[in-house]
Amino acid sequence: MPRRISTADGRAALAAVRVAETPARTDLATGVRYLLQLLAEKAPGGSVEVRVPPFGAVQVIEGPRHTRGTPPNVVETDPATWIALATGELGWAEAAASGRIAASGVRADLSDVLPVRP
Repeated sequence: MPRRISTADGRAALAAVRVAETPARTDLATGVRYLLQLLAEKAPGGSVEVRVPPFGAVQVIEGPRHTRGTPPNVVETDPATWIALATGELGWAEAAASGRIAASGVRADLSDVLPVRP
């Protein structure tokens, strides 16, 4: 099981990402993983896989659990977009319309569970 990121460490990483023109990879990775952790706590389940390559992925949202192969419900985005979505700086509809997220499957709309508000 992955190490749990403390609130202090997660918030510090996000603060560093926000002020840096080019964030340190470690801050970016910690910030992304922390926000994925908060999403998994807010919307536990296994019917949607949220991927933020290369830093992490979680399964969330109650419903049929996926265990093998490519999940039927997938959301994938880059780290900067994920941080913006999860913190409320970017709305789901805006990100989807601009092509900043790839979402497939009938359950792959996360607008009801975002932002996660660290």
